[in-house]
Amino acid sequence: MHETNGKLPSPESLALDALVWTISDGARAERLLGLTGLTPDRLRAGLSEAATQSAVLLFLESHEPDLLACADALGCAPGQLVAARQLLEGAIGAEMEV
Repeated sequence: MHETNGKLPSPESLALDALVWTISDGARAERLLGLTGLTPDRLRAGLSEAATQSAVLLFLESHEPDLLACADALGCAPGQLVAARQLLEGAIGAEMEV
């Protein structure tokens, strides 16, 4: 399981690790950009934003083979990636309420 010092990684950390895994394959990276509507510049600029991080995880969720492969590569359960996306989306909602 993907852990640091016995602690589970933050949703943000998982999302960024998942992004690195996603863009490590050119075809998958192109599919990410095409399906999310992100541009390379917008992706770079939004790395610290919950909405961008959530979009990366939702992209993986939409294609189970990628979700499973990414989870395996990161040493975590697929459900952790799903839960991270849900937490990030909750953060987006909380930001909008302020």
